[in-house]
Amino acid sequence: MATGDRASQVVENRLLARLKLRQLKLLITVGEQRNILRAATLLNVAQPAATKMIRDLEATLGMQLFERSSRGVTPTLYGEVIIRHAKLILAQVRHASEELLSLREGTTGKIAVGTLLAASPSLLPRSIVALKRERPGITVSVVEGTNDKLMPMLRVGDLDLVVGRLPEYREREGLVQEVLYDEPVSIVVRKGHPLTDLPVVKLADLQAQEWIMPPPETSLRRQLEQSFRKARLELPTRAVESVSILANFTILKETDMVAALPYQVVDSQPDLVRLPVNFDIGYGAIGVTLRQGQDRSPATNYFLAVLKRVAEESVAGHTGGN
Repeated sequence: MATGDRASQVVENRLLARLKLRQLKLLITVGEQRNILRAATLLNVAQPAATKMIRDLEATLGMQLFERSSRGVTPTLYGEVIIRHAKLILAQVRHASEELLSLREGTTGKIAVGTLLAASPSLLPRSIVALKRERPGITVSVVEGTNDKLMPMLRVGDLDLVVGRLPEYREREGLVQEVLYDEPVSIVVRKGHPLTDLPVVKLADLQAQEWIMPPPETSLRRQLEQSFRKARLELPTRAVESVSILANFTILKETDMVAALPYQVVDSQPDLVRLPVNFDIGYGAIGVTLRQGQDRSPATNYFLAVLKRVAEESVAGHTGGN
């Protein structure tokens, strides 16, 4: 056995012999709170006992997991590694308990869902309503954000799946993605906006407008940049960057600002209209992202089936409407 393999085996044996799930929970909470006393209080553990658990684990590994200071504690590089894996281990334990309970009762579980703009006003709410109607014992928590925030949360087990517009450059490492449907992009304004008087709106008409822009790291922003570049126009400079669906709807209704939104997003807002444009921003794949492997809970698998069903109904309804 090589020296590196032997060293790895030593660390693995120490963890197997000494590591407890309670310690993992404590490490995660201390990492989140940056304070041992607060973490101990949240977990109903005496501070001296919490401190001893951490020091015992550090002694077992021969590695310092937290830097101590007068302001609290900060995970070291070693601490960040073990906290990241601790989240995955506890997620697996949670899934095991849910699966055992689901086998017995078939009605309970918890799902943490990350959502992107395209899923927020239609696909995700309709899917949650259907899930709660069919499995009222399943609890759903929703986190809104962009891919750069949600994908790391998914990888470490803070989220069970992410629903929304899939990036052009698909995430590969440790994740699997599935397209639910392709959706065109619309240029949207409030009813009565001056641009609605034009029979056809050109990209040049939009260049001088104030915009609600998606952030630079999103695929929708890249599509907009590409469209303006093809037309030899600069991207509009008067803009607000936002992915908050509620904020965007309110801003659009109360101002003359313009936004590029997924087609079905507009259907949920009677005060907003699509402009008749003479150019094509393109399509975006709406889908779901999950961790690779077979570690999904029964509740997550059931919700995934509901998402697919609602997506199919949505596509069928849209096609029928045309």
